Amino acid sequence: MSTEHRIRSGRVHLVEIPVTETHSHGSGDVDVVKTVILELTTESGLTGWGEASPWPVFTGTPEATIGALTNYFLPMVVGRDPSQVEVLLAEADKAVVHCPEAKAALETALLDITGRALGVPIHDLLGGCHRDQVPLSFSIANPDFDEDFGKAERLVADGVGIFKLKTGFRDHAFDIMRVEKLRAAFDDTVDLRIDYNQGMTAHDALPRLRDFENFRLTFIEQPVPRDNLEAMAHFTQALTTPVMADESVFNPREALVGAERRIADIFSLKIMKSGGMRRALEVAAIARAAGIGVYGGCMFETGIAHAAGAQLMAALPALDLGCEFYMSSYYLREDILAEPFPVQAGQVHIPKAPGLGVEVDRDRLAKYTVESVPAG
Repeated sequence: MSTEHRIRSGRVHLVEIPVTETHSHGSGDVDVVKTVILELTTESGLTGWGEASPWPVFTGTPEATIGALTNYFLPMVVGRDPSQVEVLLAEADKAVVHCPEAKAALETALLDITGRALGVPIHDLLGGCHRDQVPLSFSIANPDFDEDFGKAERLVADGVGIFKLKTGFRDHAFDIMRVEKLRAAFDDTVDLRIDYNQGMTAHDALPRLRDFENFRLTFIEQPVPRDNLEAMAHFTQALTTPVMADESVFNPREALVGAERRIADIFSLKIMKSGGMRRALEVAAIARAAGIGVYGGCMFETGIAHAAGAQLMAALPALDLGCEFYMSSYYLREDILAEPFPVQAGQVHIPKAPGLGVEVDRDRLAKYTVESVPAG
């Protein structure tokens, strides 16, 4: 790429956006979205955007993310060719252990610049577009289930047909009641799944998981802590309902172990776990070779990371179970995109403009920025 597209400078924004209501999970509650936005600028003035969405109980802390970006990654990429994505990400892996969400932000911003410079969407840089849209999954996670049930009714009217219930943050009877009520109300017109976010203990999990077998669930996600691979493999073998691994599979190495030990029937793909879109594609390739399905997941993000996730999902050869996005109008009080993230009639539409295919509203970014750190 010509010298005019080399990276001149970068800036990191710590952003806090209120959510529409508390979201409870087996591993903790979320009352506000704290995310880190990376802005890279080239010598010609072209801007690329990336996002790191840390969660202390999952990937890491905002402080660690900001430290990795400002102290290591930005000094490393300033003056470099953004199209050398794999080279720069390999250097990032050597410079900082873990911090996959920071690496995801770096990769996204580099690909955004490269796509904009070449006039192509990121999915073309990842091998091409396998689909134009993906069914949206909405997560039922409000402790006030009556409020969530009313929202589910409105979403069904909007065309949303997939609901994933966050389970394990209250008692088992509460979880059964919610699944039973949703199945009775919508019968098989909606697809139901549940997600424990590691919230169960292995010794008494199986009887409770079997209580869900008659509700025709599409999958049961991550019932126990991520390192209890023996329990995950046991549940996968013992249950009729497919089991999905999320926290147990972050990267290609863990995907290989998970496939060999058959810890799940499905892997959840998230760029914040894997360290970017390219590594997520490697996880998907391992899953495909092992006959394991994949699902498009997300963290608590703005439309920047959602667009990156959508670009990844467009590039996946196989994606049968839909995707989830915690987005504006359903979760965030307001997004920082200039235009709403493209969801219509329950389908996420893949952005086709160059790069990420979305634009950032700088006034909204400034509104929700609580810290901004320049570099370069």
